[in-house]
Amino acid sequence: MLEVSSLKKVYRSGAREVEALRDLTFTVDSGELVCLVGPSGCGKTTLLRCIAGLLEPTGGQVRLDGREVSGPPPGLAMVFQEYGRSLFPWMSVRDNVELPLKQKKITRDRRKTLVEQALDAVGLAGTESAYPWQLSGGMQQRVAIARAVAYEPSTLLMDEPFAAVDAQTRADLEDLVRALWQRLEVTVLFITHDIDEAVYLGQRVVMLSSSPTVVQDEITVDLPSTRDQLHTRADPRFTELRTHVYEQIQAAKRGLQLGGAGASS
Repeated sequence: MLEVSSLKKVYRSGAREVEALRDLTFTVDSGELVCLVGPSGCGKTTLLRCIAGLLEPTGGQVRLDGREVSGPPPGLAMVFQEYGRSLFPWMSVRDNVELPLKQKKITRDRRKTLVEQALDAVGLAGTESAYPWQLSGGMQQRVAIARAVAYEPSTLLMDEPFAAVDAQTRADLEDLVRALWQRLEVTVLFITHDIDEAVYLGQRVVMLSSSPTVVQDEITVDLPSTRDQLHTRADPRFTELRTHVYEQIQAAKRGLQLGGAGASS
């Protein structure tokens, strides 16, 4: 389980203080896929960096599998929005995916197997010798996902990973993430600014307020576990859930707190 308890983050510069996160509390159960969505600039990335142990919170705590996070925890992998910056252009696809495995002191044969399995899982078998700059944006993000998968994490954090790709590629990557999540039974916390994406992907959607950030609302996405881009998005319940999340985000922008009527929670 991932537990975020009364999390607070204040940035200080001289005498100036900016409160980014204020008393933020939520949980993600083991094996769950939860999407976080909120207004632009609400502190989503700050939150994710605190969860990943890359940023020290001002108050509160993050616990992963019962242990307080004070640095990057073992068993956690992260996929960033800017795949161009997370991949090393002078390294081949194979070397990019293999790099974190070397830090785990895994044998060469095992690393080779994990890299091959991960690339096959994301539909990139046969690209091992290519370089990132030779691939499309969508393929580069698949390499970044393969690197995270090869690490065999128990928890996967994704920070708006599809924001920089076109709509068709985005749809394909959304389906890829759900397929990997179901196959690997990994815990996924997926941050996005796209309301439709949050409802399509998640088992739950946690909505954040404007900064300083608290949890505005959360809903259980009671759509069938088997989803596809055509039928799921045409489902009247999808429209209901999307509308509820949209209303909450608009309210968050205005600094209002709406009731949770009409959503399963």
